[in-house]
Amino acid sequence: KNMTLVRLLRETVGDDIDLMFDAWLGWDVPFAIEMGRRMAEYSPRWLEEPVAPDRIGGYAEIRRATGIPIAGGEHEYTRWGFKVLLDAEGVDVVQADPDWTGGISEMLKICALCSAYERPVFPHGHSVLPALHIIASQSPAVCPMLEYLVIHNESKQWFHKIKYRPENGIVALPTAPGLGIELDEERIKAREDLRWR
Repeated sequence: KNMTLVRLLRETVGDDIDLMFDAWLGWDVPFAIEMGRRMAEYSPRWLEEPVAPDRIGGYAEIRRATGIPIAGGEHEYTRWGFKVLLDAEGVDVVQADPDWTGGISEMLKICALCSAYERPVFPHGHSVLPALHIIASQSPAVCPMLEYLVIHNESKQWFHKIKYRPENGIVALPTAPGLGIELDEERIKAREDLRWR
């Protein structure tokens, strides 16, 4: 069933669109290798978190066995943990999360570390505003793109006056001070419930 979806997706979007597949930490190493080898003909940009995050050796094994770029790191929280992952050659793409790693200052240290290993950082997409500022501070070789998770960003910006969303594939960098957040006092006073889609 997985390969039917991969094939259908590639046929639908064509060869000019990047495909990234997220296994949600749900596979074991042998299955991830099998799937990666089968996916290879469809030229995925990466396979994301194929196994549990503590299986660092497994990440490296999958990477070597499939030749498909491996993305991961959203469940790593420290620069020291990222160093272990990078030393093991476990990932091609680092997906550090600004919320979970300690914020912008720590993310900048992680970006510097990843740059030394020539591994790009795609900030995990829970919080678009910190991620935008991190990306803007780095070379495109270090942080080439923003990940925007629609459900999470809608909820995290629920009480913001200005909602930052992609338009034609681009999210504009805020021009207001700080992260560019202005709270919607009326929505706060109304005690309007947060809505999840």
